[in-house]
Amino acid sequence: MEDVPRRKGTLGRALVAALVAIVLVIGGRWYAYVAYADDPFDEVGIGLNTMMPGPIREKGCSMLKARFENKTLPPAGCGVNGSW
Repeated sequence: MEDVPRRKGTLGRALVAALVAIVLVIGGRWYAYVAYADDPFDEVGIGLNTMMPGPIREKGCSMLKARFENKTLPPAGCGVNGSW
């Protein structure tokens, strides 16, 4: 019986590729929300923005504020006491 050579690192590369894909999809959806959303109250966008680390969340809130400040109240996680 002949030993079949095993490819080392294939599983590791697959996991890294899957992680990169997940980050790109989530990051892309977050960016689409903060940069292009017609409505700042998109539930998925708000959820993604509140899960982002502080500096990224602040950047997202500032982008939303620039587009919606005079039009509506801030979405959850972007305002203090209901104001931008």
